Amino acid sequence: MEWGGPFFVLGIIAISTIGWLGSSWIRARHGYPLEDEWGGKTLRADDAVTERLRDENERLKVRLEASEDRLAVLERIVTDRGFSVAAQIEALRDEPAAPRARSIGDRS
Repeated sequence: MEWGGPFFVLGIIAISTIGWLGSSWIRARHGYPLEDEWGGKTLRADDAVTERLRDENERLKVRLEASEDRLAVLERIVTDRGFSVAAQIEALRDEPAAPRARSIGDRS
């Protein structure tokens, strides 16, 4: 094999090109920005699905924050001392009712 021959040079060029294509394909497939031959980056354009998912993510974050606030309020209500008063009131509702007094007009 001759090191300075044309087949060796063409082999080096082919191997380098295949490596560059493979690297670019892997980077594009996994969402990394592509590089051109001068080191510049080409960012992938977001499509409509990505934008819709980004908007939905923001909306869900707002709902989650609101739910966390509501949960904090409920925890404060449950751990508050006033909760035992509410439990006692509910217990009174569960007891059988006392017999009602007859009114004056009742003769039965």
